[in-house]
Amino acid sequence: MADKQINNSINNKQVFNALVLAASRKGINDEVAKLQNRTHKCVVELNGIVMIERVVKTLIESNEFNKIYVSIDNPEILNEVNNIKLWIEEQKVQVIISKNNLSNSILSAVEDIPNPYPLVITAGDNALHTPEMISFFCSEIRKSNCDAYIAMTRAKLIIDKYPEGARAFHKLKDDEYSSCNLYAVKNDKGVNGAKPFATGGQFGKKPMRIARAFGITSLLMYKLQMLSLNDVASRISKAIKAKVSCVIMPWAEGPIDVDNVKDFKLVNKILKEKEG
Repeated sequence: MADKQINNSINNKQVFNALVLAASRKGINDEVAKLQNRTHKCVVELNGIVMIERVVKTLIESNEFNKIYVSIDNPEILNEVNNIKLWIEEQKVQVIISKNNLSNSILSAVEDIPNPYPLVITAGDNALHTPEMISFFCSEIRKSNCDAYIAMTRAKLIIDKYPEGARAFHKLKDDEYSSCNLYAVKNDKGVNGAKPFATGGQFGKKPMRIARAFGITSLLMYKLQMLSLNDVASRISKAIKAKVSCVIMPWAEGPIDVDNVKDFKLVNKILKEKEG
């Protein structure tokens, strides 16, 4: 892959492109999609607003992005969402056909996006992310010179605010963390970090994927809580031959996406309390 690194800027402020991963992993068997008789989870409504619309609206309102791309297996699904359809017509949003897995979808998108970097990667079920969160993440990225970034939140922050929001936390030597499903890459080296996600990611829920992606030694050290968050970043960096940094997000809502029916109920509850 030819190196496409570029520093996009507007008024001397580095701006980003955004990639929203919205393909259906489970198709018609997705339990969240079934709640509202949908084929795709991303078009399920949360407190009256379609999930993918919430995600894209957050990215637009953050004012951090030059272009926003949505990667999905069936683009016609997006035409069902009036605001998404409008943003596509206005060229605020462009659609990319997803591939057979998460990793290949990211790698393919980078090939299709002109001047892709720096690129923020998020998911179509991050319904609780806010423009403030996105801007904080982008601001932290501007301060350093790594190849890839992973947004994480401390477990205690989540449990203190949402006791029912327990995740598959990464129990490390220094603390417990949860991924916010929010990433960024600055160059082709950073995109190599997508390759371990070919099996779907979710390393907290399925730790054997750590062995396949980063080796059995890393899995054992992870399971024995011998690694700090910085150690984990270093091991990922070594595995993908790129410098990786973790960004600590100070919001309990960051890691709470909509993976299942329990998550759906919690996110809907949070949004109703927030929006009325």
